Amino acid sequence: MTALVLGANGFIGRWLTLHLLTREDTAAPVTAAVRGEDTALRAWLRDHGADDRALTTVRADVSRPDLGLSPADHEHLSAATRDVYNLAALYRFGLTRAEAAAVNADGAAHTVRWAAGLPRLRRLVHLSGYRVGLAPSTAYPLPDADERYRTEGAYEASKREGDAAVRVLAPRLGVPVTVVNPAVVIGHSVTGECEQFLGLAPLVEQLHEGRLPALAGSRRTFVPVVAVDHLAAFLAAVPEHDIEPLQLHTVLDPATPPLPELVGTVARHLGVRAPRLTVPLALVRLLPERLTGVDREALSFLSEDRYDTASAERLEAAAGLAHPPVDELLGRWAARLVADRSTVRDRPARSAPRAATTGQ
Repeated sequence: MTALVLGANGFIGRWLTLHLLTREDTAAPVTAAVRGEDTALRAWLRDHGADDRALTTVRADVSRPDLGLSPADHEHLSAATRDVYNLAALYRFGLTRAEAAAVNADGAAHTVRWAAGLPRLRRLVHLSGYRVGLAPSTAYPLPDADERYRTEGAYEASKREGDAAVRVLAPRLGVPVTVVNPAVVIGHSVTGECEQFLGLAPLVEQLHEGRLPALAGSRRTFVPVVAVDHLAAFLAAVPEHDIEPLQLHTVLDPATPPLPELVGTVARHLGVRAPRLTVPLALVRLLPERLTGVDREALSFLSEDRYDTASAERLEAAAGLAHPPVDELLGRWAARLVADRSTVRDRPARSAPRAATTGQ
């Protein structure tokens, strides 16, 4: 039996694949679904201590019905797949509705429908977004989709639409499913490694370069974080612990401080001065992006909301998982982010990183 990871080439997908291949207690064969070549994924896994001989790769495209699998791959996976992890997502601001919906919304629905035909399926694990979990939709298609895409932007609206598709279709089709709503995913708890230059990363860059005179939001703005290796271990543990037909988890480090304190912690680790001023979101939305330095789509992540993490904490306790100290995590991530970003900028143009296709 094999675990299938959709979006295995993405930021979170790589760490999940690595965890599944290297955990000592229940290591099993893993199938990674990729859209292109698997060379970079295999090299990354080997560099991180994995034996990629236990890894099989297949070409897949979640934007197509039946995941665009070849007949041979479909037959093999139908017979051998026990757990399906859907981490396939397009994470980028400025997407068109068609671009975002094809992967984040239609892709989620296609995955549920395909998983419904797996005779030996134990569980589908769908990676969603933590903000969309606050008020999950009980209707699919979304009745207010047009308004969501207009006001929230294509990325957030498409993640909300995909979340609704999974929550509605999976019970209807008899697919046991867990929806995981993670916070902002940052670097590895030990090395700080993070290939994701979106989310909070631009804020760290601006802070390091002295271009952050003030913060959008208030003293109570809460942008929770989670280490990528903690999230990977959590996702891997889900099929072993969840038994309800539909299970929902919000995964974040509850020790994450409010945003101004978080930025202050990062500033201390980087040896720079933290901004003292906060600017209300209502005012930031009225100002041009060239003045604020904040992408309008990113504003939807700035909120004073708090989140129910009780179910995730129960699973973490059962699986023996604990969040790393958040102060150390933030420091390691910020230092690695600054170093890696400088390396990327120094590369020749032909080696520029590709557009972010991740699991968040």
